[in-house]
Amino acid sequence: MSRRRSRSLVRTVLVVAFVGMLAGCAPAPVASSTPDAAPEYCARMVTNSGGLEDRSFNQSSWEGLQQAETDLGIDVDAIVSTSETDLAPNVTQAVETGCNFVLTVGFELADATAAEAEANPDVHFSIVDEVVEADNVKPIVFDTAQASYLAGYLAAGVTKTGIVATFGGGNQPPVTLFMDGFVDGVAKYNEMHATAVTVLGWDKAAQDGVFTGDFEDTTKGKTTTEGFLAQGADVILPVAGQVGEGAAAAILESGTGSLIWVDNDGFETLPESFRPTVLTSVLKNTQDAIVDIVGKDMEGDFDNKPFVGTLENGGVDIAPFHDKAELVSEDLAAEVDKIREAIIAGIITVEGPSTP
Repeated sequence: MSRRRSRSLVRTVLVVAFVGMLAGCAPAPVASSTPDAAPEYCARMVTNSGGLEDRSFNQSSWEGLQQAETDLGIDVDAIVSTSETDLAPNVTQAVETGCNFVLTVGFELADATAAEAEANPDVHFSIVDEVVEADNVKPIVFDTAQASYLAGYLAAGVTKTGIVATFGGGNQPPVTLFMDGFVDGVAKYNEMHATAVTVLGWDKAAQDGVFTGDFEDTTKGKTTTEGFLAQGADVILPVAGQVGEGAAAAILESGTGSLIWVDNDGFETLPESFRPTVLTSVLKNTQDAIVDIVGKDMEGDFDNKPFVGTLENGGVDIAPFHDKAELVSEDLAAEVDKIREAIIAGIITVEGPSTP
C-alpha cells in the first residue's frame, strides 16, 4: 500500500470517528408529540357583574375551574366583570386568549356567550345557570327546586312562629326555581303534619313575589328581611347573591330567626360572624360539574347536551345544619332524608315553570 493511500485511509477513519463522537455528544432528538403527552390546554372564566368572591355561583364556578387546574394540570384564569358594560368585552377577551374552553357565569352573559360562540365555532363554551343553544355551548344548570324542597320542608319543621319567608334578587328562572321548591316543601310538611305554616314573599301560582331588584345591595336584603321578621317570619331564604348577606345581618341583629343560604354552604363562605344564623344551604355542586366537563373536553368528548344537577346525580342537595343542629330533631332529619329518597325514586315530583 502506498504511503499516500495509507494517509488517506487514516484521515477517513479519523473523520468517521470524529463524526461518531459528535453524534454521541448531541442530545437525543425529541419527538414532536407522543400518544401519552397531554396537549396544551387552557380555560378562561368570565364572571357576571357580581364579581369573583360573591359567595355564590361566581365563586363556586371559579373554585371548580381551580380544581380542574389542580386535577387536570391545565392553565386557568378568571376575567372579572364589575358592571354590565364589562360583560360582552370580557367574553371577547376570553376568546382572544386563544384558550380551548371559555366558562361564563349567569344569565347576564347569555347574549355575549351566544354571539362569541357563533363567531368562534372552534372554541368550546359552557355557561352556568342559563341555557344557550349552540353546537359549541354546554349549559350547566341545576334543578335547585329539588334541594330547596328539602329546605322548605326543614324550615316548616323548625319554625316556632309558623311563618317562613323567601325573596329573590330578580324575577328570573334560576332564582324563582329555588322559591318554587321552597314553597312546595313547606306545603308538603303541612300535608304530612296537618299544620298551616305560611310562606311570605312568593306566590308560586302567580309566579310573583318579593324581589330586591339586584344581587349586590346588601342594604336592600337587610331591609327586606327586617320586614319579614316584623311579620313573624323566623326562617328566611334569600335567593339574591350578595344581597343575602343583608338578610344574615338582619337576623344576627334581631337575635332571632334562621337563614337558609343558596349555591354554596353559607356556613363556610359567609363571614364568620354570620355562622350562628345559618340553618342550612341549598347547594349546587358546580365544582364537580365543571371538572367533569373540562376533563371530557380535553379527551375530545365535548357535547352541547345540558348538564342538569339533581339530587340523584349529586348536583344539588342541602348542607349540614352546623350550629343550628339542635333545632332539627332526629325525627325531622329522618323525614328530610326520606323526602330526598322519594324525590330520587320519582315518588315525589318537584317541578314548576322553571324546571330545567
